[in-house]
Amino acid sequence: MAAFVLVPGAGGAAWYWHRVVPLLEKAKHEAIAVDLPGADEHAGLSAYADRVVESVGPRDVVLVAQSLGGFTAPLVCARVGVRMVVFVNAMIPVPGETAGEWWDSTGATAARTAAAHRGGYSPNFDVATYFLHDVPSKIVEQGETHQRPEADIVFGEPCRFDAWPEVPIHVIAGRDDRFFPIDFQRRVARERLRIAVDEIAGGHLLALSNPRGLVDQLLGYLRA
Repeated sequence: MAAFVLVPGAGGAAWYWHRVVPLLEKAKHEAIAVDLPGADEHAGLSAYADRVVESVGPRDVVLVAQSLGGFTAPLVCARVGVRMVVFVNAMIPVPGETAGEWWDSTGATAARTAAAHRGGYSPNFDVATYFLHDVPSKIVEQGETHQRPEADIVFGEPCRFDAWPEVPIHVIAGRDDRFFPIDFQRRVARERLRIAVDEIAGGHLLALSNPRGLVDQLLGYLRA
């Protein structure tokens, strides 16, 4: 049995993983979705890492980080035992980088705009177009009460770590992600981690739009 610790992206709502947790538990694994203080103007990356570390306890875990959660992941790895790290449509940092700097450093906005022109949808960000386009309407309705703003403080705190741990690291990317287009994610993973991405169907919010595909990929890593 493995223990999966699931770190959400912007807003920090553990609810994001609510379709993934029961699938992992059905496969006889432990699944812990961490709730982060995303809206707290006084809680930055260090506070996020504290919250995740509290959830881990004295065991080696599979750390799964979605989107902005990628900036929390290396801080957690430096403090607790992890058997594997998995990024899911995630922001992958380099040591000392802030989440605010990441956008220009990686060319994320330009990549998103170029993909929008190729795909025939608006280059101007809105939640429906970029996050919810493939999420079932019932899940979208349920999620309205779980939406939170993301406080600016987290984008200005440097991600202070020396190096990634010597454990397997994987990157899962949604082929239909409009926020972090697939070709962009391939490039960032290659440049920053020197690995290829594992592509599955779905957009940016894979845990909501394709939980079965996401869990199958996670379990595949354990079997390998």
